[in-house]
Amino acid sequence: MDDAMLSGSSLRKRFGKTTALDGVSVSLEPGEIVAVMGPSGSGKSTLLHCLAGILRPDEGEVRFDGERIDTLGEGPRTKLRRSSFGFVFQLGQLVSELTLRENVSLPLLLAGRPRREAFAEAEAWLDRLGIRGVAAHRPGEVSAGQGQRAAVARALIHEPRVVFADEPTGALDSLAGEQVMELLVGAAREREVAILLVTHDVRVAAYADREVIVRDGRVANPVAVG
Repeated sequence: MDDAMLSGSSLRKRFGKTTALDGVSVSLEPGEIVAVMGPSGSGKSTLLHCLAGILRPDEGEVRFDGERIDTLGEGPRTKLRRSSFGFVFQLGQLVSELTLRENVSLPLLLAGRPRREAFAEAEAWLDRLGIRGVAAHRPGEVSAGQGQRAAVARALIHEPRVVFADEPTGALDSLAGEQVMELLVGAAREREVAILLVTHDVRVAAYADREVIVRDGRVANPVAVG
């Protein structure tokens, strides 16, 4: 745990009288894919949000490259999420008013990259993921699978160290889900990007190197895959 790239130690998080996390510890090594599994309401997404610096745990520590991030202010945590972390959510969470090209280029634009350069890189990623032909379309004008591919491109375009994927195939049929996972995992493996993958689908978890089972806010026995 001490040498891990990203780790959460003895994390506790409550929402009112509800305990979402009750002493959870988990770690992630560079290039590793870890699947967090468990029933609905078990605390999986809360764990992801704490590790990504979106939520602050009530107790415990979150460390990235050996430095605590749970004690950082909102500004530094936002900067960290923009520079070192990428995100893929169940419904993509693309900006509906923007084209896929614009959505994918957002991380680069927010980092101050010139518009033309950001758009060129976005086009290259969309081409790689097989959807360059719909680059000028808005999210509501493409299929769910195409939208999720764009979300994968947006998560990886700025070369993050970690991608947090929360039920990334939950809104897709089995074929589209398999295609998205193959693209996400393949691109991440090439760049040694770690993935923290929240899922309830054993077929999705099979892409991971290791599984962490969460029940009632606690970690059950970690499981090595393969």
